[in-house]
Amino acid sequence: MPIKYGVPSDPDYNERLREFEARIARGEKIEPGDWMPEEYRRQLIRMISQHAHSEVVGMLPEGAWITRAPTLKRKMILVAKVQDEAGHGQYLYHAAETLGISREAMLEALLSGKAKYSSIFNYPTLTWADIGTIGWLVDGAAIKNQTMLAQCSYGPYSRAMVRICAEETFHHKQGKEMVLLYAKGTPKQRQMAQDAINRWWWPALMMMGPHDKDSPNTEILVRWGIKTKTNDQVRQEFINEHAPEILEAGLSIPDPELRYDEQTGNWRHGPINWDEFWQVVSGNGPMNKERLEARRRAHAEGAWVREALEAYAAKKQKAALAV
Repeated sequence: MPIKYGVPSDPDYNERLREFEARIARGEKIEPGDWMPEEYRRQLIRMISQHAHSEVVGMLPEGAWITRAPTLKRKMILVAKVQDEAGHGQYLYHAAETLGISREAMLEALLSGKAKYSSIFNYPTLTWADIGTIGWLVDGAAIKNQTMLAQCSYGPYSRAMVRICAEETFHHKQGKEMVLLYAKGTPKQRQMAQDAINRWWWPALMMMGPHDKDSPNTEILVRWGIKTKTNDQVRQEFINEHAPEILEAGLSIPDPELRYDEQTGNWRHGPINWDEFWQVVSGNGPMNKERLEARRRAHAEGAWVREALEAYAAKKQKAALAV
């Protein structure tokens, strides 16, 4: 069944919009064949494709350490994690395709630099402790956002998130275990862990996006149930969980204004450097060029695989028609 996209010029638009929003208010899922506002579709494609791109680009900073893992066990764990991230990208590209956009169009947007992905993957992984810190902080931030998206009003996105969250939980626990181990290790290991926390703490807070007052999409995303929490709400949940755990491990957090507010039960943080965030988003981060170049090279080198698959599919189709 083709998707019915609603635009305001449609004479029945307002009535259909009221029923659409009533369905969301009742907790129903919007499915691919259902009527939906064009803006709902556009926002979903933007979010889901950006999420998919983040998974496949996010493989790069960790993948660089597969050959340098300190033990065979750690190498196997890291290989499995990177493989999970590739799978997450596939789930999400499939979910976006249900909205009428092609895989080729999404990849072209990524490789041309038009599409965005999470800014945090444009930072370098300088030591092995970064791998654990990414698992603890970056995946921890992702889980806070993704468990919220598992309640998304769009069925395919919601269902993809359920499986992704289950796998991300393992990544988060494994990363936390690594950092806590190094925090109790030799002075050199402890310093390595602290240095990684220092470098990844603020980018992890930026992952949730701008403050609500500066986020142009938050209002409509919440109204239509694409998001059930705002950027600042998700960021606060992340800080409330991770700040005390880091401090309990004997590590410090690079925020002199961080404090616990007994009246609200929340941890209060200092100002985030949004100039840095927008510089990275705009393509001027430490690793933006390298990340895109790696994806472009992989896409070009994989052309023969795509061609072989297309040839095989055409051969099977021809054989089926001949029967």
